[in-house]
Amino acid sequence: MNENVLNNIISNKKVLILGFGKEGRSTYQFLRKYFPDQLFYIADQDKNLSEKYHFQSIDKIALVLGNAYMDKLTEYDLIIKTPGISLKNMETAQLKSLSITSQTDLFLHVFSKQIIGITGTKGKTTTSSLIYHILKSYTDNVLLVGNMGFPPFDQVLDVDNETFIVFEMSSHQLENCSISPHFSVLLNLFQEHLDHYQTYMDYQLAKFNIAKFQQKDDYFICNADNEEINEILSNIQLPGKMISFSLLKEVKIGCFLKENTIYCNDGKTSKPFYDTRSIRNLKGNHNLLNIMAAISVCKLIGVPEDKIVECIGSFKGLEHRIEYIGNINGIEFYNDSISTIPEATIAAVIALENTNTLLLGGFDRGIDYRNLAAFLVKSGVKNLIFIGEAGKRIFAEVNKLKCKNKQCFEVMSFDKAVEIAIQKTAKGKICLLSPAAASYDMFKNFEERGKRFKELVSVVKKK
Repeated sequence: MNENVLNNIISNKKVLILGFGKEGRSTYQFLRKYFPDQLFYIADQDKNLSEKYHFQSIDKIALVLGNAYMDKLTEYDLIIKTPGISLKNMETAQLKSLSITSQTDLFLHVFSKQIIGITGTKGKTTTSSLIYHILKSYTDNVLLVGNMGFPPFDQVLDVDNETFIVFEMSSHQLENCSISPHFSVLLNLFQEHLDHYQTYMDYQLAKFNIAKFQQKDDYFICNADNEEINEILSNIQLPGKMISFSLLKEVKIGCFLKENTIYCNDGKTSKPFYDTRSIRNLKGNHNLLNIMAAISVCKLIGVPEDKIVECIGSFKGLEHRIEYIGNINGIEFYNDSISTIPEATIAAVIALENTNTLLLGGFDRGIDYRNLAAFLVKSGVKNLIFIGEAGKRIFAEVNKLKCKNKQCFEVMSFDKAVEIAIQKTAKGKICLLSPAAASYDMFKNFEERGKRFKELVSVVKKK
């Protein structure tokens, strides 16, 4: 690792680590190793932080704790912000006066030329895991880090000059970046995380940081079908080499779908690459886009084509993402708890054509549900179960369309919703949890919601 880069950024500065969750602790431990004598400041809302981590006077830290932990940010030369902290309520003039970085930005400064960065509102975990799966079959010298729970600093010791680093990047991680990966993938942009940003455009521009700071020899791989991406690209000029992927049209350079086959175009000729009728665990057209993104990256790296195709078939998929739970009493159960926006739910229903019952709703973040309601009214789903405050809003939109051919149930208890779903789903059909809403009203996260769904279904299996 090039320690001179870090020295130029960190040494002889008053550095604040803002937020001391998983990534904040990782940042502190990393910096302490390379800067053993430097005083670091730590700010966190938890006033009991010092008792939890038993800091000693010899640790050379200064703590700023409690509700006022962000009151004096202008006093620091550099702020290393953790992803979960939002600064959207800060005045613009004050925000511009701060020098803010992040663990992601620091990691990029050191390793950008080895990084395959993947972002998007949906699909980034699946695509990152698929790329890692393919590269792992090609070389042992590959790491998977980022938004899925592996702070990059925790794996620095495993990185050498030849390591491929697959980095799943959230908008929160990207918003303070001043450098971009060598390979940057942007899967899509939809309304999400509106509670973290002042505007939807702020969220979109944070995502575009994955390509904004590239060099001319870097690669930007993006979804040519996404309207939001195309709108922003019409107004900005990016430095990297652009490669596209599409389900709807032939692209000049990249991957596209034609007659059940993914073709690859190198700018001169188009060649068939992958038969989409092949057996695969990644169901749905939305996953074909994820697959095309992975193909584009791995072809650029030089992975043999037969190896890429083989690994697409052997990839198992991920928990809570159109996850097949099993056939119980003649009903097929699927867990798609990761679905927190309408577009994801629509994609899941399209992918699972035999869906008879759909569980929707949860924490209400003010997302527009009109398009989802219109889709549901026209869909073949017969039983709609609406949960929580978001469920109320979706139900209201469905009612506006005077839907008469559905059974609709409005409940405030998740367990009761699953009970109704089990009772109402017809034999030989699919019962799908795909909420189109966040889980924070009843659960800690979407993983906890998905696990509870599987627990409740497993009880039925045992009866």
